[in-house]
Amino acid sequence: MPPNFHADTPLAQRMRPTTLDAIIGQEHLLAVGAPLRRLVEQGHLPSIILHGEAGIGKTTIAMLLADAVERPFHALSALNTGVKQLREVLDSKDSLSFESPVVFIDEIHRFNKAQQDALLGAVESGDITLIGATTENPSFSVNNALLSRCQVYRLEPLTPEQISAVLQRALLEDNILKNLSVDLQAQDTISQLAHGDARKALNLLELAIQTADTKQSPLIIDDALVARVAQTALVRYDKDGEQHYDMVSAMIKSVRGSDPDAALYWMARMLVGGEPADFIARRLVILASEDIGNANPNALLLADAALRSVQSIGMPESRIILGQVVVYLATSAKSNSTYNAINAAMSLAEKDASPVPLHLRNGVTKLMRNQGYGQDYIYPHNYPNHYYAQSYLPDNLIGTRFYEFADNQREQHSKQFIDWLKDQAASND
Repeated sequence: MPPNFHADTPLAQRMRPTTLDAIIGQEHLLAVGAPLRRLVEQGHLPSIILHGEAGIGKTTIAMLLADAVERPFHALSALNTGVKQLREVLDSKDSLSFESPVVFIDEIHRFNKAQQDALLGAVESGDITLIGATTENPSFSVNNALLSRCQVYRLEPLTPEQISAVLQRALLEDNILKNLSVDLQAQDTISQLAHGDARKALNLLELAIQTADTKQSPLIIDDALVARVAQTALVRYDKDGEQHYDMVSAMIKSVRGSDPDAALYWMARMLVGGEPADFIARRLVILASEDIGNANPNALLLADAALRSVQSIGMPESRIILGQVVVYLATSAKSNSTYNAINAAMSLAEKDASPVPLHLRNGVTKLMRNQGYGQDYIYPHNYPNHYYAQSYLPDNLIGTRFYEFADNQREQHSKQFIDWLKDQAASND
């Protein structure tokens, strides 16, 4: 065991990578030709902010970036660092040193404005290279002046395959575990419970091994043991299989049926099972148009805003946004009238190839106008209520109806308005 580790050192700490090449995951930043890899190969490290969920390597990457460019490294936590302690670190730079130290601020989003302003001057002058780590969207949690001087990089949760690789490396390379005989039957279960967090996966593995029956050889780490040490019921959910489709169908039908409690339950089952939040959000955007439509046009706006928010914030905070929007959609008035209308129109469009009537064509050239393009078209804005009764369909389709106003307050209000326009136009003839 390395001299700085002892038997009580947590497995996650013992397995912390010591080189950038040893990091599992984050290939979009660290692979050959990727942004952070190019920076260290050039010996250059600007101020950056690493954004992503817990346990996916932000602190480790910060340490190894500083090591790769051979800079002094100072680690601070926003949880227990005040302005005074921060200034002491900033003022400690050796005036004879030509290399600015790397100051790592964990949970930088917890710094208040005064603390962030204290960093600003040192970053701007180049006295330090700042690496901030945050689980929050930096656009909302870091002030604009500091943010504009840093490059933001998003770290991604580890995939189940990457979590499995982390676990296997621990069994093979850790100085304690490699001397044990371990039958890891619950590898997929640990990956599921970790939700992309390598530290959590290693903690679960270590706790399971410590709890396993030592009379057995090898030590059997099965689902039941992992569930017991994790103090949670294992969620049987296959994101790539039949349950994936069954549960999203159950959620959608619960929203369509105006049952917010059932909708929340099925959505929670998917989230706990590791379903990506943005997949759920995309389904809600589709539902807002298909099942609510013009009965409540704000439903689509809210669902779309939720999708964009989920994509920028990530879990676990996204559960709050999804919870809000699924309740709103479930308790909204429902209508599928526009869904039926576009389907009917497309069905006819597949069979009908009627030309555009001449009066609806755009006569942009003299030749077109001479051929009748745009002639006899009536400009509605020149008439009372900005309406004039004229045909907008080919002659053979006049009278065809695709859209039928549904029996909800908003669409009936729109129907009353259209009927009123037609009555007014008829009375003015």
